[in-house]
Amino acid sequence: MLTRDTAITAWGPRLLPSGQAEFRIWAPDRQRMNVVVADRQVQMERQGDGWFSAVVPADAGCLYQFALDDGTRLADPASRAQAHDLEGPSILTDQNRFPWQQGEWRGRPWSEAVIYELHVGTFTDEGTFKAAIPRLGELARAGITALEIMPVAQFPGNRGWGYDGVLHFAPHIAYGTPEDLKALVDAAHGHGMMILLDVVYNHFGPLGNALPRYASRFFNRRRSTPWGPAVEFNEPAVRQYFIENALYWLRDFRFDGLRLDAIGHIKDRQDPTFLHELAATVGAAFPDRHVHLVVEDEERRRDLVAYSPDAIPLHFSANWNDDLHHALHVIATGEANGHYTAYAEDPWTILKDVLACGFHPCSAAEKGKRPVMPPARVAFLQNHDQVGNRALGERLRTLVGADLTEVMTALLLLSPQIPLLFMGDDYGETRPFHFFADYQGEIADAIRKSRPEEAANFGGRAEDVDHMPDPIDVQTFASSKLDWKRAEGEGGRRERERLRTLIELRMRHVVPFVAPPEAVLVHPTPDGVVAIDWRFPGAKLQLRLNLSDAEQRVPGTEGHVIWSAGWVPDETTLRAPGILVATHEVSAVSRRGDTGTGRRQ
Repeated sequence: MLTRDTAITAWGPRLLPSGQAEFRIWAPDRQRMNVVVADRQVQMERQGDGWFSAVVPADAGCLYQFALDDGTRLADPASRAQAHDLEGPSILTDQNRFPWQQGEWRGRPWSEAVIYELHVGTFTDEGTFKAAIPRLGELARAGITALEIMPVAQFPGNRGWGYDGVLHFAPHIAYGTPEDLKALVDAAHGHGMMILLDVVYNHFGPLGNALPRYASRFFNRRRSTPWGPAVEFNEPAVRQYFIENALYWLRDFRFDGLRLDAIGHIKDRQDPTFLHELAATVGAAFPDRHVHLVVEDEERRRDLVAYSPDAIPLHFSANWNDDLHHALHVIATGEANGHYTAYAEDPWTILKDVLACGFHPCSAAEKGKRPVMPPARVAFLQNHDQVGNRALGERLRTLVGADLTEVMTALLLLSPQIPLLFMGDDYGETRPFHFFADYQGEIADAIRKSRPEEAANFGGRAEDVDHMPDPIDVQTFASSKLDWKRAEGEGGRRERERLRTLIELRMRHVVPFVAPPEAVLVHPTPDGVVAIDWRFPGAKLQLRLNLSDAEQRVPGTEGHVIWSAGWVPDETTLRAPGILVATHEVSAVSRRGDTGTGRRQ
């Protein structure tokens, strides 16, 4: 039977011809399941391995719920939209109704990504998908080529970071409708920007998850995560749930990629593993589009981000580079507690390693030989975690000042790893970004109690915890919203112009040579100074960095200086803080007319 949807899935409803719809649910713990559509209750047919199905007269916009024998009504775990909250009715949706304007969009190569991470609820005063759209042009003009949206799947309450999602297919109603989210994606594409979605497959939020009542096999209670029982990825129906979820966002919403949160808590014993199956399925599903999968992997598994000799990701495009951030943070701030303790003894060696070959320590095979593809690592000076988990939510600029922030931003944008900016970085935002949530009762109290311990892992002073804002207070959420008046002021415009220049230089001088390096030379330098040469086919990229407290001599460079701050050319020295980036073409392919217009002293 033909359906009106573009793909047949196991999870979630399907619209059928002649005003009908098929409803499905996996409930292996139950002998009977019912579906209630527009207040009409229908007993579902039991199928193999715990699945139930029913075909019922229904059309797009109908409200429905599943019902247990005791009369309890439940939202669809694969609901595409909710009428009210997590536990209320789900809405039958038609994914083909949206009038896409950018139908020819096929994405952009990963090497061109300059990522801007944003939280929908605090990106604008309104905090909605629709309200974000008018701001996209500003980001595009500043040079941003990719947005990364923090999780939007329906979570408890009306405000939060989104990492406690429960209905993984339903955009949160506080942000808008599914059509509003599609309009945001379409608008981003209209500005030439990719858009990636942060997804959480390692756990469910603490409230509103009804799956244990009818599908206990969805979880492995013998293994826990920091957020509760682990998801059982050895179970075929569970694997299918998340693989279909990935395909849903990429196909029906036309996202250009996904960022998978904390994959160290995704465990299974299957061959292929869930992660490998997911990557292979996505790759096969979209052969004519640039689709990128990024992971947050604390285990730093190099095989997951391996590339072929012709620079094609074999599984995932990249892994977030916490090591680079942590080393730079220790160097810049002097903070060495919590997550930064392991980086305090020798941050300079770690920084050199992760810049040179992506990982610390560099393996013996990488030293002097071809290291990890630079685009396999996403680099950042801060992100939602590093800012929002601090006791006071301070941004880097308020911790170290403008001069050092500018030098580190140039390092971020002109080194060959994929750069990520946190929202507000484009214009020098100084407002804090806090952790916030919308819970009541015992869970709210538990969050308040746990926040000081969590904050201690992200730097700051011990006494800061005495001044932490209440994460449950709506004012904490409101105070985290961006200050767009600052962006529109003289200082904000100046910051964006500097960013635009750096990104233009990156596109012209770095992106064309972001390929497997033929060799990487790390020059011997004292602590405080980094000097690295990446030799790519046809060109050499040279970085000289001084983050010490005094002027330092640095190894010389060849070719054109494309950016500098604090450079004294005649003496080959860098003031503190200072940076010098130069390129030298070593093949017949040459830009003889380029005189390094980005040079700044």
